[in-house]
Amino acid sequence: MYRTLGRAAVVTLVATGAAIAQSASPPPPEVVKDLAPTGTLRAAINAGNVVLVQKSASAVSGVTVDLANELARRLGTPVAPTVYDTAGKVTDAVKSGAWDIAFLAVEPARAAVIGFTAPYVIIEGTYMVANDSPLRTTADVDRDGVRIAVARGSAYDLYLSRTLQHATLVRYPSPSEALQGFIADKLDAAAGVRQFLNAFAKTNPAMRVMPEHFQDIREAMGTPLGRDIGLQYLRGFIEEMKAGGFVASSLARAGQADAVVAPPAAVTK
Repeated sequence: MYRTLGRAAVVTLVATGAAIAQSASPPPPEVVKDLAPTGTLRAAINAGNVVLVQKSASAVSGVTVDLANELARRLGTPVAPTVYDTAGKVTDAVKSGAWDIAFLAVEPARAAVIGFTAPYVIIEGTYMVANDSPLRTTADVDRDGVRIAVARGSAYDLYLSRTLQHATLVRYPSPSEALQGFIADKLDAAAGVRQFLNAFAKTNPAMRVMPEHFQDIREAMGTPLGRDIGLQYLRGFIEEMKAGGFVASSLARAGQADAVVAPPAAVTK
């Protein structure tokens, strides 16, 4: 489920963002109106991705939180983050108008309802298997009879749903539940973000993570379709955040320096 952060947590988020803010000219009023029509920037934070969001009992932090805070600072609005435990729930919530900006991987199914910037981070999607598994490469996994644990609605679920030819996906509510199901249901492989799978394998020596990856997960900022003025601004904003070192610095502070900052993308004026 998701929850709106309490006042104390919001203060923590704002303080984090203020410490890393960069100067910039205020955006035109029409941009502010498009991105924060209520006067508050409502940011969907996907806590299901450990590279982008780190969660404690009282607050969340990470590169997406920093980006949301910096954007709100530039817009001159408060920020109201809502934390979701999976990317699928973030996508579902756009239908009810619950948020103004979100941080999700670019996927065709999501692009039907969300306008995306270019990616700011590239993360690898790969497989974890048992040490004694005969599956050695990502290509080995796509075979008849192979069952793969995935988090429902995740970027790798969406990608594998449209690319696998033979293997079967077994969906669970969240990434952590997918790993639990992989073991409990004796599946053949678990798909996920490399960093998350590596962390699990370190404490479970009977498991190994494949060195190859099947997907470049392109993490981007999004806003509901139809907010064209706001989306254009977001595209330039993300490029500035990459080029100026904001994204790289935020990732390093969060202990995620191995995540790859996405290359520059052209922004159409």
